[in-house]
Amino acid sequence: MFADDFLQTVSHSPGVYLMLDRRSKVVYVGKAKDLRKRLASYVRFSGVAHSKTGAMLARVKKVDTLLTRTEKEALILEASLIKKHKPKYNVILRDDKNYPLIKVTLQEQWPRVMMTRRRRKDGARYFGPYSSSSAMWHTLRLIAKLFPLRTCKGSEVKLKKRPCLNFQMNRCLGVCVGLVNQQQYRAMVDQVLMVLEGRNRDLIKDMQKQMHKAAEQLDFESAATLRDQIGALSKTLEKQVVAAGHFRDQDIFGFVRHDVSVALTILFIRSGLISGSRSFFLADPYGDNRAILSQTLNQYYDQGDNLPKEILLPFKAEDQMLLAERFSDLRGSNVRLHVPQRGDGRSLIGMATMNAEQLFEEQEKKEKSWLDLEKLMIHKLRLDRGPQRIECLDISNISGTHAVGALVCFVRGEPLKSCYRHYKIKTVKGPDDYAMMTEVLQRRLSRGLAENDLPDLFLVDGGRGQLSMAMRVASELGIVDELDWLGIAKERSDEGEKLYKPGRKNPIILPPHNPIILYLMRIRDESHRYGVTFHRKLRNAASLTSILDGINGVGPARKKQLLKTLGSLKRVKAASRKQLAEVPGIGPELATEIHSCLHPDSNK
Repeated sequence: MFADDFLQTVSHSPGVYLMLDRRSKVVYVGKAKDLRKRLASYVRFSGVAHSKTGAMLARVKKVDTLLTRTEKEALILEASLIKKHKPKYNVILRDDKNYPLIKVTLQEQWPRVMMTRRRRKDGARYFGPYSSSSAMWHTLRLIAKLFPLRTCKGSEVKLKKRPCLNFQMNRCLGVCVGLVNQQQYRAMVDQVLMVLEGRNRDLIKDMQKQMHKAAEQLDFESAATLRDQIGALSKTLEKQVVAAGHFRDQDIFGFVRHDVSVALTILFIRSGLISGSRSFFLADPYGDNRAILSQTLNQYYDQGDNLPKEILLPFKAEDQMLLAERFSDLRGSNVRLHVPQRGDGRSLIGMATMNAEQLFEEQEKKEKSWLDLEKLMIHKLRLDRGPQRIECLDISNISGTHAVGALVCFVRGEPLKSCYRHYKIKTVKGPDDYAMMTEVLQRRLSRGLAENDLPDLFLVDGGRGQLSMAMRVASELGIVDELDWLGIAKERSDEGEKLYKPGRKNPIILPPHNPIILYLMRIRDESHRYGVTFHRKLRNAASLTSILDGINGVGPARKKQLLKTLGSLKRVKAASRKQLAEVPGIGPELATEIHSCLHPDSNK
């Protein structure tokens, strides 16, 4: 891996080390209080070669080090580098689903509440992720019913003469017609935040005080509205599960290991109630249990989002004191990492552990389901090998323009998105799908042959013609027998899907609800989706390029400023010369030039 003379150049300072393979790809990121001592432990490694550590060290050809002033800085840098490089031997937290979040746009003058799947550093507050989308939508419906905040698009509110239909239905306060002041609106936003933080009891107490005050002032309409809101919140509170004999905020970690695999579950306790959970399955993580738990904590709370005051752990994590210090800095107040030995805390750990155990049962069911499907496919399709890895190619273009190839990959019944690929067509001009598919197949299969990275089954989107073309490419490369081939096509709209095999005259026709045809259709449809998405992106980019980039004096910076200020290409086209001139960096002369280019038939 590396020699003793290299170790002599490594500092005894704290820092981070990156292990790289022969292609300079990062395979592991670690931190150390003393870099030289840590790296020396790898040099002295005397375990078996086929162990996890031995397998990792066999791949390492180079080690880079980054020095930090403190061990805590090394911890922060380690999390950042793991997130950036996603090394093979580090713990990477992935979910089976892209869980939804609830976003409150506090950075806006008139905030909104909405669902999103992407967390950004934009000044908004994010809540979640919600493992149950139905629970998330229930929460959003409750908020919309009790707190009529605006739902109109856009960060800014344009004043109107008449309010929208939502105002007529009592689902909006009429911000656009000036019927509510900002202080009242923000007070309602604060109430929404209390609901999302799980502080329903505190909110109900505050609303009860407001209701009594409104009644004393003979404002019976406001009092009745508050009474209805309190009733709805109380019903929600009754449905929530009491998890602890206190009203504190806690995150509870459950950890279960079966052989080399690890399952983790996090229960979110807010004001003593279970508000949600999150689970992760790590198939073959590197390190002992304490190191795995430490990496999980460091990654999960990397952004400091929704950190509770207390985190309960099933056992002590590596660098636990250091993690507690880092989390306290992120939260702005003390965060306690604690391993309970008895009482309610230990019961909560047991509940989280039981949920983590459930992941293994789900994994076993998924594995059994796949093995049954694999066996069925080998038998029905007369395959030479188990189709554990299937790839499918789709070509997307409109009359040959912006043509792209989209390759998707499924492994043991599930999509492996890290192996998805887009291909821009380089050699084919005009609408020739066969030639485009030939080019992409040659590129994909040549690389696969060179890197020993071919699928077990290649699924061609098309009938006999497309499959024959694919077989010619495979024959030229000498890999016809290295993998199985199938074509999938619906030749007439009134017919079902047909499967084509090389050397077979008649197609294989399976019942519409056969699990084999449903699985292959799922793969084919995913390749369509992936291709169309990229094709649309290229079309949109070309649309912007052809209109704005052709205008003299409008470079990338000014184009970006135009779109940022006016909001969209449509609004740029609709803008007057005066509106264009008001965009920073444009001015009257360039505004006239832009307007003339966008409206060539108008009078200058």
